[in-house]
Amino acid sequence: MFLSGAVHTTVLRWVQRFVPAFEKKWKNHARPVGSSWRVDETYIKVKGQWRYLYRAVDEQGQTVDFLLNKNRDKAAAVRFFKKAIGNNEAPEKITLDGSRASHQAVAELKAEGVLPAQTLVRTNKYLNNII
Repeated sequence: MFLSGAVHTTVLRWVQRFVPAFEKKWKNHARPVGSSWRVDETYIKVKGQWRYLYRAVDEQGQTVDFLLNKNRDKAAAVRFFKKAIGNNEAPEKITLDGSRASHQAVAELKAEGVLPAQTLVRTNKYLNNII
């Protein structure tokens, strides 16, 4: 597509109009993720600023979801898990590293009923190497 003469407001209007339709079509073709998630967070530099990258993959290595956040705390972990569960089905198993915030977030989500009470939570830094 040739965008000569198009101003940024025109492009913004196109994005606002067509992205919802694209997302709807994408969900129809996206493959479902597995029920065993491996979750990790790492510190990366984005546009000169350090951010925490929360990410999850399934047992096949397929990306479940990700979230960039300024902080590594329980609130950020809760936000990540709610986003991941909202875009996919709740997992049967979650493997976490030693992050206390992630463990607290999972416990809170179980108490709220967002995650089923029977969801198995494991701690193992080596199983997360697939990420």
